[in-house]
Amino acid sequence: MTEQKRVGSKSIKDIPPHIREQLNHGEIETANLVEFLSIDGKVLVQTVLEQFQRCQYLPQIITRINNLEVKTHTTVHGVITSELAQQITLHQDWELKQKISTHPADIVRCWGAVIVALDLRNNIQTTLTQMWPFAEDRHFNVREVAWSVLRSRIIEHLDEAISILSVWAIHDHENIRRFASEATRPRGVCVTHIKELKNNPEKALSILEPLKADLSPYVQTSVGNWLNDASKSRPDFVLHLCSQWEKESNTRATKLIIKKALRTLHK
Repeated sequence: MTEQKRVGSKSIKDIPPHIREQLNHGEIETANLVEFLSIDGKVLVQTVLEQFQRCQYLPQIITRINNLEVKTHTTVHGVITSELAQQITLHQDWELKQKISTHPADIVRCWGAVIVALDLRNNIQTTLTQMWPFAEDRHFNVREVAWSVLRSRIIEHLDEAISILSVWAIHDHENIRRFASEATRPRGVCVTHIKELKNNPEKALSILEPLKADLSPYVQTSVGNWLNDASKSRPDFVLHLCSQWEKESNTRATKLIIKKALRTLHK
């Protein structure tokens, strides 16, 4: 019998105490955003570092969290990831980096993705290679963090990143193909815009073209959103490309992508 997927609570106050306990101790993955936002970062990082016998890293993290003027999910986990990244690099503790990156809890694996992005010693090729497992991760939260934390690096090395991600766009795994599209969206949601692609979306055609008839709804949505982003600054490009795809690819997948791509222009 197939195990049923756990359904998360609709509000933090409705999360059962035993689920909250398991989440805070990294024993289970989050079922939804509410659970993700409910986790006590101090408890979780203490549990993880004790589990991996790295308690020497804990005092500085706890002190920095306690000194935060505003304690939110973002600020607390920002402190955790920045401190862990510093300690891992300082002590060359690559074993801890690997343990975090493969932890059973999705939020801990999210830390792993951020740690990869924060390591500015690596070039964009190495960074993307190290980000691959997070881009392919089974959990939506980890995949979202993976592409979003790399935006600034992608902007800094746009041409090289596009060249690399063009290969990802033809990979067998839908999560990898989706990463190639989502990571280069000209606008995106709650992330830094890629000005160059807002003005010159043609530069990303090597990523978009292989995905124009992708069979995965997960990828279709991303490509449609990519083009909808571009339509707000380059409607001419999007209209021309959609017209071309309509002629070249008479498939349901392409039709769905085009519909999503043109939704702003057709309002």
